Amino acid sequence: MEFKMLNGLMIVKLSMIQTVALAIIVYYFGIAIRKRIPFLIKHSIPAPVVGGLLFASLSTFLRTQGIVGFELDSIMQNNLMIMFFTTIGMGASVLLIKHGGLPLVIFFGLACMLAVLQNAIGILLAEATGIHPLFGIIAGAVTLMGGLGTGGAFGPLFESWGLSGATTAAVAAATFGMVAGSLMGGPFGEKLIKHYRIKTPASQGVTYAMADVTFQEEETKVTGASLMSTLAFVLTAMGLGAIVSYYFTQQGATLPPYIGAMLVAALIRNIGDLSKQFSIDTNALEVISDISLGVYLTMAINGLKLWELLNLAGPLLVILIGQCVLMILFCWLCVYLIMGRDYEAMMLSVGMVGFGMGATPNALANMQVISRKYGPAPKAYLIVPLVGAFLVDFVNALIITGMSSLYR
Repeated sequence: MEFKMLNGLMIVKLSMIQTVALAIIVYYFGIAIRKRIPFLIKHSIPAPVVGGLLFASLSTFLRTQGIVGFELDSIMQNNLMIMFFTTIGMGASVLLIKHGGLPLVIFFGLACMLAVLQNAIGILLAEATGIHPLFGIIAGAVTLMGGLGTGGAFGPLFESWGLSGATTAAVAAATFGMVAGSLMGGPFGEKLIKHYRIKTPASQGVTYAMADVTFQEEETKVTGASLMSTLAFVLTAMGLGAIVSYYFTQQGATLPPYIGAMLVAALIRNIGDLSKQFSIDTNALEVISDISLGVYLTMAINGLKLWELLNLAGPLLVILIGQCVLMILFCWLCVYLIMGRDYEAMMLSVGMVGFGMGATPNALANMQVISRKYGPAPKAYLIVPLVGAFLVDFVNALIITGMSSLYR
């Protein structure tokens, strides 16, 4: 820990280990608060957001009052961010994708189309409200289709391009999206069922309890050995991925630093699946993913400069309301109609609302509410997590990079 004076303000500089330790403490503080506020659980607001925003608010207050400022080391934050996206890449198995068939391909294409439209409407509304068009992309596919993880990755990248307040805006937009996605999904599904008089499994005597189908791979106990071997695969992908990312950079491509690792991780996973020479323990992979995402997001939010959001609050709200309207129209007029106009299509639409505005847990929570009332939708429970949690992240990064490069 170091102390220094900056323009008359005492700055406390935390080391890498101290910054990580602070993030873990704040993370568990967020968990404790989340348990006591049902609204946060209902709308899938993660603990890093709860604890991190409280710390960022306190830090901002202390700094603006001239009491003390904090300077956090970001080395581990960047590495944990890459580790998280590596686990996402390692979850993209071709064998699992095959189970989805043509409907999965179509749904994936619709998700990619939505990402483009989110950026387009964001750019138009940003220009209309007088802020930089890149903020429209931040309040578009970066944080809505991409979620907090992608927002935390692209925020610093946009700031390196000179867009002050990008990371803070990303967290604000992502948080809004998670709440909106949770509030919109259930009522939207109910409206489709009643408007189109959709035949539900419950109306035909099939109940949720009779076919409680959710997407998951075979569950096994995570051991020290399985965790260690899986971590070895992840770190290997990160190391090789750094070389791939460096190659892209040398070719003039501006991509987030995790792309190389994601690609290598997906390659490793599918080599193992197809050759059957080795396998990835998906449960151990989920543990690594949860830990890296939790600490990485908490560190990112701890370091937010909330004062940078003051002049952006109004325009961001306009953009995000526009995104809500786009989401409902797209899922109604495109997803539902194209995916078959039946109960499964309705469930896929509800899922798209969830992960298109927030994250896959929001999508599954929305679908579960509908399923328990009207019956199961096995195809939707297979397709939505595959697209929302794995596939769309690859293409979304390319869409964001391509469209944002026009406004650098």
